[in-house]
Amino acid sequence: MSDHSLPGDPPIPLILRRSSRARRISLRISQLDGRVTLTMPKRLAEREALDFARQKEGWIRTHLDAREDDVEVGLGACLPIGGQMLEVVPGTGRRVEVATDHVAVPGPGARVAPRLAAWLKEVARDRLAGACDDYAAVLGKPYTRLTLRDTRSRWGSCTSDGGLMFSWRLIMAPPEVLDYVAAHEVAHLAEMNHSPDFWAKVTQLYGDYDAPRKWLRREGNALHRYKF
Repeated sequence: MSDHSLPGDPPIPLILRRSSRARRISLRISQLDGRVTLTMPKRLAEREALDFARQKEGWIRTHLDAREDDVEVGLGACLPIGGQMLEVVPGTGRRVEVATDHVAVPGPGARVAPRLAAWLKEVARDRLAGACDDYAAVLGKPYTRLTLRDTRSRWGSCTSDGGLMFSWRLIMAPPEVLDYVAAHEVAHLAEMNHSPDFWAKVTQLYGDYDAPRKWLRREGNALHRYKF
């Protein structure tokens, strides 16, 4: 893997990645961070991949321009909590407080982002544990542990020994989306696949999951725009 760039205003950083399985050059723009990656056959000259990128420069810039900017979390920033956009404002006292249109975070400005992130993780753990406890009781299959991470490739996972993992950013999504992901992973305690029997378990636990599943596909990537 190597770094290059397309000249222009602004220059566009490029990541060149060789793959023994690639039969042609492919181009991908990450919706999470805007990184432009060119995947190329192992023996292809780098100049050919760079020529390909130059030919696609207009397309690349159009898609980068359409991508929403990242949001640096701090006082005055707005971010979703439970699916509602709230403004981050200075707080008093010792605790983070949520109102209808804002979230109040006490402490000096430099500590607002990490303090808010820690609070969101705490609330996410509480909400996810409650949902998973309820779903596991209905299923009759307990889980062994629950961990939170800031994953980009998946919203949750279930291990063969009953461990559940979730992205803490689910607390930023509407509550029904968090509940659906919890039901999805708990269903894997009974079915470690995505067979019709698995989806029947999800329906048993959650109900009609079509709307929250579509929300994640359409809106989920945007939750990674918020930088703490």
